Amino acid sequence: MAGPDYDSEIKQLTATMHTIEQVLDLDQMERDIADLGEQVAAPDLWDDQANATRVTGRLSGLQGQVDRFRALHQRIDDLAILAELAAEEADEETKAEADAELEKVKKAVEGLEVRTLLSGEYDEREALVSIRAGAGGVDAADFAETLMRMYVRWAEQNNYPVEVFETSYAEEAGLKSATFAIHAPYAYGTLSVESGTHRLVRISPFDNQGRRQTSFAAVEVVPVLEQTDEIDVPDEEIRVDVYRSGGPGGQSVNTTDSAVRLTHIPTGTVVSCQNEKSQLQNKASAMVVLKAKLLARKKAEEKAHLDGLRGDVQASWGDQMRNYVLNPYQIVKDLRTGFESGNPSSVFDGDIDGFLEAGIRWRRGSENAESN
Repeated sequence: MAGPDYDSEIKQLTATMHTIEQVLDLDQMERDIADLGEQVAAPDLWDDQANATRVTGRLSGLQGQVDRFRALHQRIDDLAILAELAAEEADEETKAEADAELEKVKKAVEGLEVRTLLSGEYDEREALVSIRAGAGGVDAADFAETLMRMYVRWAEQNNYPVEVFETSYAEEAGLKSATFAIHAPYAYGTLSVESGTHRLVRISPFDNQGRRQTSFAAVEVVPVLEQTDEIDVPDEEIRVDVYRSGGPGGQSVNTTDSAVRLTHIPTGTVVSCQNEKSQLQNKASAMVVLKAKLLARKKAEEKAHLDGLRGDVQASWGDQMRNYVLNPYQIVKDLRTGFESGNPSSVFDGDIDGFLEAGIRWRRGSENAESN
């Protein structure tokens, strides 16, 4: 069986990388990194913690993307040398190494190419992720906490800062709900395909009879807003409630009524924040989340015939978008794209890039089909 035509393969990979470089506009990214680096070096940066988090998060995200591109370009150059060496020495071991590296590089380039498909109005924004336990009792709450860890681990593996706004713990185990931000460019565009109902099937660790349990959790992803976004929320439309933060361990935040709950009266939208010790800080953070959710609601209403940015996630039977099955067999399968993994443990540990890439391609295909 003939091996790969390395000259042709490497030429194609190089051409794809050139296209990606143009779409990403690496020169502009480098300029943005230099500008953000100057802001980070400013001695008064942390006087405004919200802005400091945004600036450092964007710098980390941009630098990570540039480093990923440069490293992949270097791998293609190294692959050409390795293939040439294998051909000159007729060494089967070196050839096998080159063949394996070619497949890895092709997969990495395909993954990077997906980034060029993120051209939606808010795709370049950072992401606000909300997770809510659905049907399934304590198993659903435990599943919601597992999903939160999955997304946090994914962010950590990509060096994306995570800021937790609110965690509401269930009585026995897990989470009733949680809201957190992932501070990285294009985090919204990347993670927005995760919005929907996630379904878990397993032998329940909370059932003393060892029965199989099906549980659900809803994931909602909305873009973080910037000051230029027009979303006005009059004070008279907001009800503010303060309360004592709840959570395991008796943290210092639990000693005062510092947690804040905001209710947008016209829509009934409710958000909470309890991460900070200061009531003012929690109110400011909660307002960030509220405005993001109201913008998502507005866009969904404007495009009611589409899924919109937010969608109506019921977290119950009949509307799930991904199944996580741990018994009687092990598989994680996306019902929209067909992408699957036979290693749920790895997925729960943050290995979700394959699902994200498949979801982005699926979404672009759906958008193209609707426009034709």
